[in-house]
Amino acid sequence: MEEIKNHPLYRVHNLDSVMSTMWEFYKKKFVVLIIASFIMSLCIQLLSLTFDLKELTSITDPMEMLEKVKDMIVPMLLISVANLLFAVILQYYIIFSPVNTDVSIFSSIYKSLKYFLPYLIILVLLSFFGAFVIMLGLIALIIGVFFSILYLMMIFMFILPILMVEGNNIASAITRTAKLSHKGFWPNMGWTAVLVLILIVFSLVASAIVVLPFTGSFLKMISNPEEAANAVNYLYNPVFIILTSLVNAITFPLIPIFSTILYFNGRAREEGSQMSVPDVNEPPRVTVEDLYAKPRE
Repeated sequence: MEEIKNHPLYRVHNLDSVMSTMWEFYKKKFVVLIIASFIMSLCIQLLSLTFDLKELTSITDPMEMLEKVKDMIVPMLLISVANLLFAVILQYYIIFSPVNTDVSIFSSIYKSLKYFLPYLIILVLLSFFGAFVIMLGLIALIIGVFFSILYLMMIFMFILPILMVEGNNIASAITRTAKLSHKGFWPNMGWTAVLVLILIVFSLVASAIVVLPFTGSFLKMISNPEEAANAVNYLYNPVFIILTSLVNAITFPLIPIFSTILYFNGRAREEGSQMSVPDVNEPPRVTVEDLYAKPRE
């Protein structure tokens, strides 16, 4: 896929260019990304309403609660699959729409489907590796767990772009993911950590603002657990559902954009691309012309 070199995200990046390029791309595609993400988030929120949280909070018997949670496993899996499907659609749109004018968010829905099953299989296979890494992180306590989760997130960022650009061969995608993600290991980890920190801070602040109109119910739930069943009523409030969907819609596109940046940065470095950002700390290079004095008038 030679046209990727014309993609606005294809270049050798540093931390400043990662943030600025991601923001510029986000602004350029803002309307499509925010509307598509809002619709997706709203659908997920509505599907989540199938869980009877009021009944769950009223259960005091641990065994009865466990049985109730078991009944929720299938709906939770369906919601997770729907979430992953939308991630694939959005990733396809972000990679191909800038280099192919025929690609729209609607055409991305069916064109991206061929990548969904390989992506799902890779996630299942890597989940075993992920469990092992997290177990090692538990040995090192809190810092180790955080590093392990961050490491897994960094690796997962590469999977979809590799599948879509280099072919949906599962074995090849796993090999390429391991190679590209580890080739620039520390920059990739650092940039992922910055993105995670930004998303966490924004989500905390935005969630606090969204919950603010319902703060009476929220505080009541914390101060009096016996009234928890009534306190969760705000979760079914249409205003709360819409506001939560909007917050999710704002942050969700950042992940596939960042994923594309990580992959294109790895490809650009691998291919020795000259499309790099200038280093402001690097002194100006001396040219041959600079060795000769300018002629006097």
